[in-house]
Amino acid sequence: MSHRIDTMNADVPEGFVQLSNAGQFVSVNGPIYIRASDRSLGFRVRSAHCNPVGICHGGWLASFLDMQLPASARHVGSLTDGFLVTVSLSLDYLSPVEVGSWVEGNATILDRKGSLIFTQGMATSSGSIIVRGSGVYKIARVPPLAADAKHGS
Repeated sequence: MSHRIDTMNADVPEGFVQLSNAGQFVSVNGPIYIRASDRSLGFRVRSAHCNPVGICHGGWLASFLDMQLPASARHVGSLTDGFLVTVSLSLDYLSPVEVGSWVEGNATILDRKGSLIFTQGMATSSGSIIVRGSGVYKIARVPPLAADAKHGS
């Protein structure tokens, strides 16, 4: 069962709520939704996310996975301090996704070496993997003003 968020977004799956306090980038490019139980992120593809041929732009999908990987790492790794800064991000695009599609991410931690977190994850739509990736993130100390953005990179 899903519920209507607003007229700009089609139904959002149950359990997802709009991510708040996620910074200016998400404010301009979102909305992004989060499921609190496992920190999975999701979004509904809008025309603003698409390239000239009408499919979701790889750059937006990269940004989305670059938010999902550290969000999951913070959740699974019970990280409570610092910000996860991207050190490395590698992606494979497997399938195109069109306007109106719901995209959902998930990720796991592979390892932790000191302040480095090694992750892998994917984004799916309608049961198909659209992008998979791996990333390395560094736990960085942040100034107090940036503390609200601890969820991602």
